[in-house]
Amino acid sequence: MKKIISLLVFSFAFSSFFSQKINNDCTLKEIPIYGKVKIVDGFADFNVKIVENFSDIKVKIVTDFPDECGEWQFVDSFPDFTIKFVDNFPDFTVKFVDSFSGLK
Repeated sequence: MKKIISLLVFSFAFSSFFSQKINNDCTLKEIPIYGKVKIVDGFADFNVKIVENFSDIKVKIVTDFPDECGEWQFVDSFPDFTIKFVDNFPDFTVKFVDSFSGLK
């Protein structure tokens, strides 16, 4: 039983140590998490997981002027950053919303 508890504590500490959180200024790795976004299959700036609860950021899809935290405009060329949707080991999680985008 002690080994199981130790393993759980170690895995939680390991995952929280290497997970990155979005800064209060809505940046991660010095890249703003808003703007023009391109979805790619490989070599993305960020790996993103879509969730319904407990997201790191709430994202609103816009068609023009994505200049507020959590506002994304999907484009095919000249993106501000690229993302890849993943199921495991994301850089951050998102919940798509119609209003009130941004950090919690």
